[in-house]
Amino acid sequence: MLFGKKNDPDPDRFWKEYEEKIQEKVLAKSLGRYISGWSEYKEPLWGLLIATTGGFRFHHFPHEGWLIALTRITTGGEPPKEKTIFISREKITSVDLHVEKRWWKKLLTPSLPLLELHYTGLDGGDAVLVVETEAKAQDVFSALQPYNS
Repeated sequence: MLFGKKNDPDPDRFWKEYEEKIQEKVLAKSLGRYISGWSEYKEPLWGLLIATTGGFRFHHFPHEGWLIALTRITTGGEPPKEKTIFISREKITSVDLHVEKRWWKKLLTPSLPLLELHYTGLDGGDAVLVVETEAKAQDVFSALQPYNS
């Protein structure tokens, strides 16, 4: 890298390309960690929480350190793959954002806000997707409210 030259991708270009790829407008975004509620994924995953005109998206971009990559290449393993979750706006029944407000509890047991997305599952029953979020999740929460559709 040359001094003063950025190798980082342009965030505006990334989001423009992302919108073109999914054919939806991104309304709000935040960083978060998937906890539970999607049968395909059992382990926690870090990724982007994205509210779009079409619904809610969670997008995990895989990362592989050089040592793991070297081990995988020598053993013939598969590279990690992107993992996504999409819940259409029509399937979302409610969204709750739980933020700890008691100062003493935040001090004793620091916790991230939890976003709970209630939706109609594939079997027609009620399901709940739970993700830990950062403070900016309020924007995602607001964009997913039923009265904003």
